[in-house]
Amino acid sequence: MTSRGLRSYQFLQLILLLSLFAAALTACSGPSKPAYFPGYPVGFVERGVASWYGPGFHGNKTANGERYDMHQLTAAHRTLPLGSIAVVRSMSSGREVTVRINDRGPFAKGRVLDLSLAGAQALGMTGPGTDQIELRVVGYQGRTADMGVLRVQVGSFSDQQNAVNLLERVNPFYSGGRVQSIDLPEGRRYRVQIGQFATEAQAEAAASRLESSLSLHPFVFRDDS
Repeated sequence: MTSRGLRSYQFLQLILLLSLFAAALTACSGPSKPAYFPGYPVGFVERGVASWYGPGFHGNKTANGERYDMHQLTAAHRTLPLGSIAVVRSMSSGREVTVRINDRGPFAKGRVLDLSLAGAQALGMTGPGTDQIELRVVGYQGRTADMGVLRVQVGSFSDQQNAVNLLERVNPFYSGGRVQSIDLPEGRRYRVQIGQFATEAQAEAAASRLESSLSLHPFVFRDDS
């Protein structure tokens, strides 16, 4: 090989190396994967009864501070981190819809999810009002922070004194409970809540104990306040 040919070959090698280096830089600067915080439940699956909520709550503030828009694909869940993205599949029709969790609920025993009107329409469940569903968490659009504590709600009343009376019954089992007032479309409600639990297993154990000891119908929810 002549000296001129050698220089051409070396130049081509340099160009190739620079191209590979540029490609590596481009790959590194591409979209980064979300940094899920410890304990974030990607892949979580839950099955149960879903309901939906609409006109009476439209425009109210949700748990993450947004205004509830029943025409958006959102949902309320009691414990999933706010901002969770979930695929919801109807077990009866096979229809699916992807929703973002931006609120807390449903506050009814035996239900796992409250869909927006748009979410319920996508599954075809606005007529029946409820449906058996499977929920799968596929990602999130939210803050990378801790998930807040879990509490157990043991009752909800329109009369404040009834709530205070129940709190006194519960105190021997779990002290430090509270009565939280909240304004709903049907009027003010007083919710009796106990505990600050780090895991769902601890919270569910407390709920089971109160259910068997006091014949209550408690459920676990995540406190984002």
